[in-house]
Amino acid sequence: QVQLVESGGGSVQAGGSLTLSCAASGATATTNCIAWFRQSPGKKREGVASISTFSGSTYLIDSVKGRFTISHDNSKTTVFLHMNSLKPEDTASYYCAADRGHLCGLRESSYKYWGQGTQVTVSS
Repeated sequence: QVQLVESGGGSVQAGGSLTLSCAASGATATTNCIAWFRQSPGKKREGVASISTFSGSTYLIDSVKGRFTISHDNSKTTVFLHMNSLKPEDTASYYCAADRGHLCGLRESSYKYWGQGTQVTVSS
């Protein structure tokens, strides 16, 4: 079992920055992929970014490239989503998810463990 706790959400104006944290505990030694997803009211949950804690490789969707980065700490148990130049359309609940997979894509069904989410609100 892996437990995930997100933090760092909040309200900012457009153009501002936030850093979300995802702290993992439990069976983290076998957890390779950690990803961030987001969901706005009335919309499907979408994958935003993923990282392989084994290789360090990352993937981000086009709409956040150049604005968001994903990283992990030295212990590889905390993953960060650094969000810059935030836009109102980034407003959503952000969830981190984890799994043992080798390919750290953004298919929701590939992730077994999920956090409770943290809200990000960007005002214009």
